[in-house]
Amino acid sequence: MKTKEKFILHDHNKDGLDRRGFLECMAWAGTGMLWTVSSGVLGSILLPGRANAADAGMAKGSFSFVQISDSHIGFNKAGVNTDVAGTLNEAIARINALPEPPDFILHTGDLTHLAAADEFDTLDQLLKSVKTQKIFYVPGEHDVTGDDGKLYLERFGKNTKGQGWDSFDYNGVHFIGLVNVMDIQQNGLGVLGSDQLEWLEDDLKDRSSDTPIVVFAHIPLWSVYPQWGWGTDDGAQALSYLKRFGSVTVLNGHIHQTMKKVEGNVMFHTAMSTAFPQPLPGTAPKPGPMKIDPGQLRGHLGITDVSYIQGNNSLAVVDSSLA
Repeated sequence: MKTKEKFILHDHNKDGLDRRGFLECMAWAGTGMLWTVSSGVLGSILLPGRANAADAGMAKGSFSFVQISDSHIGFNKAGVNTDVAGTLNEAIARINALPEPPDFILHTGDLTHLAAADEFDTLDQLLKSVKTQKIFYVPGEHDVTGDDGKLYLERFGKNTKGQGWDSFDYNGVHFIGLVNVMDIQQNGLGVLGSDQLEWLEDDLKDRSSDTPIVVFAHIPLWSVYPQWGWGTDDGAQALSYLKRFGSVTVLNGHIHQTMKKVEGNVMFHTAMSTAFPQPLPGTAPKPGPMKIDPGQLRGHLGITDVSYIQGNNSLAVVDSSLA
């Protein structure tokens, strides 16, 4: 049965929150929100930062990572953002100021704006200053334009499988990086393709159902707003392989704003961009860079900090704007 998605479009209390839209969609834009998932039960509280998550008691084997997305190095548009390298640097500073350095970083695509060699070079140089052990990448559609992702794969997709997908395990959590931008449909929807879906099914088949799973890809795997191409054509097939797992978190970028949704055992989360915002679904004729007052820009850009607490099977997701 199809359900109608709800979005925060009306602010009746002047706090940025439409009560009915929030409860039905679990959407939040740019504030510190701690989400925990334990035994399939969702809980949330407002937080000023990650330190509170640490105070909750990080057991041995617990860890944290940061998601950044849509850095669009090379983008330069008056009235939107003429210094995307600068705002990415601010995001890096925010990461480096965390109470504890993240174990690794996930970049969920659109590293660059035009997939040019100098743009990839700039991104690489900027990210060298991040205090972390490793950075994992998946491409966005802007990273594969013109050459079907050849340069991206040479620079950031070494040792991955197929067109850049891969998986790894970290302290009992299984991470899966998917690529859904290589064959975008005429309607703009992403697509995984049969080869990747077969690989995904095989990757998961021998995993215990109590293994926490984190999936990351550029375009949302759930149908955020198909009219704008904000979804993945064969995403439902991929999600069907995840139904038997007790804790699944799906992290995406592409839409340049934070939206959350919970369906059964799966929590979906889209991240803010570090470059520019896009309009809320259906509030503009089409998606794209949104002009915004320079003084308000950083309130629409940010990072996502995720902590895994061993022992109670929880993932805590905290969104932090650059404001």
